[in-house]
Amino acid sequence: MRILITGASSGLGEGMARTYAERGEDVGLLARRLERLEALKAELDTAPHAGAVEIGRLDVTDFDAVPGAITDVVSRLGGLDRAIINAGIGKGAPLGTGKTHANLETVQTNLTGAIAQIEAVLEVFRAQGRGHLVLISSIAGQRGMPKAQTAYSASKAGLTAIGEGLQAEFAGSDITVTVIKPGFIETAINKDVKTSMKAPLDDGVKALVKAIDREPKEAAVPSWPWTPLGAVLRHAPDELTRRLI
Repeated sequence: MRILITGASSGLGEGMARTYAERGEDVGLLARRLERLEALKAELDTAPHAGAVEIGRLDVTDFDAVPGAITDVVSRLGGLDRAIINAGIGKGAPLGTGKTHANLETVQTNLTGAIAQIEAVLEVFRAQGRGHLVLISSIAGQRGMPKAQTAYSASKAGLTAIGEGLQAEFAGSDITVTVIKPGFIETAINKDVKTSMKAPLDDGVKALVKAIDREPKEAAVPSWPWTPLGAVLRHAPDELTRRLI
């Protein structure tokens, strides 16, 4: 299988890259920090039984450059079977506090940048009539979050909505769309979150890969406790959810 992963230089993206490459899949890795991808490629190229590793630089907020970056790495892979749209940031500030740039950058990266990536990937999938598109959303997109999480939550809710729309569009076809909703996993985005529900990075990556390989419509990761908590966040009354967020 040939797998494209964006945001592959750290965190969940790097973890997925390692997992898929080390089990023999061919991977195309894109991220802003090319030097980190070069180091990762050098390491994976020496791993026994590893698949091919192709890399490239991608700043998802440089919207005009996104199609070329994706097309180039897909060409070097020789095609594409699965694309994992993972690039994202966790910046943000309470609205109205003079930090507009942080909220705009969050939405531009997590939502507008994702749209640019999805456009490029779906051109490939439409042309070949098949493919698996994976969108890394978040449990935070289940309900509007307050304060510094508001823009992040909105960006992930928007990404989830795009996934749901594409699922309806491609129903009955050989193009599959999966929306993954991670909870708290030990990554840079969650480094300041104090909670007993935060999963170690390795456990989070294992759960993520396992969920993606099933090709479901959506999945919370890790399943416990985020599947039930996600349902609570989406459907419970405000009086209850305010205690959770």
